[in-house]
Amino acid sequence: MSFAPWEWLLSLLGTLLSFYYDLIPEYGVSIILLTLTVSLLLFPLTLKQTRSMKAMQEVQPEVKRLQKELKGDKEELNKQLMALYQEKGVNPAAGCLPLLVQMPIWFALYRVLWQGNGIPEDSTLKQVLDAANDMLYTRGDDGNLTGTLKAGVDITSDAFEHVRFLGMNLLVRPSQAVDFGDIIGSLPYIALIGVIVVAGFYQQVQTTRRKKTDQNGDQNNQMQGVQNAMKIMPVVFGFISWNFVTGLGLYFATSNLFRVGQQAIILGMDDDDPDDAGSTAKEKSDPDTPDAPKSNGPSPNASKKRNRRRRK
Repeated sequence: MSFAPWEWLLSLLGTLLSFYYDLIPEYGVSIILLTLTVSLLLFPLTLKQTRSMKAMQEVQPEVKRLQKELKGDKEELNKQLMALYQEKGVNPAAGCLPLLVQMPIWFALYRVLWQGNGIPEDSTLKQVLDAANDMLYTRGDDGNLTGTLKAGVDITSDAFEHVRFLGMNLLVRPSQAVDFGDIIGSLPYIALIGVIVVAGFYQQVQTTRRKKTDQNGDQNNQMQGVQNAMKIMPVVFGFISWNFVTGLGLYFATSNLFRVGQQAIILGMDDDDPDDAGSTAKEKSDPDTPDAPKSNGPSPNASKKRNRRRRK
């Protein structure tokens, strides 16, 4: 008995991919359009994650203060930290939420982009993928692809032009395609893995470059743990992309690049928030602030003008 939500997800992704292929009969372009669609649908999660990570950075001075004051009372410290996070709307685990939500999508995409599961049987894309896979791979007794390339198959052949994109055969793994004896032919696959890893790391830089630390550079242990876990993810995605079909790697690369743009816009919008600007302006104009100009009565120029008028 099939798991209905899983089959529904496969069908949704496969139908969308086939729809985009009918619009623009380029397999790589279809994957990019599908990636952008998924990324836009997940934008609310991206927005929540980015703002939560930024807010987490901003409350670090208060976190350090509590850690110093309650150093000997761990239970009370945790209680105060939770109260602080709730007050500021901060979720230390928010950085992992979009990853957890996307995991079923990644697993489904692997099936869609390689086996062709979920793609309508009568669609042009299904026929293209089946023909290309039959030339590339052997099949098991159950009719499914084994993942073993047929002996002597040339993955760069013109027979695979419908599943090639930027010099890459999107139905093979980079680990199968890369030949260090043919650097030119291998370069597109290596570059794709590089984009996935570098863009993934840059996402972390975007949300942590403004982090506030104490004089010794120490950070909240909970936040440091989340950041360390997130820093590992680009390497994990690079490893996955190396060992799975290149089409999935194209999805990861496009998603990471689009995410960089999303985060730049979100952070830019928050930095330009008029409420924040108004608050800053108010602080600067407050007489109690150190930088505020202090007035102790009329200015000297005003007194001179009054004296001149009296003499006249």
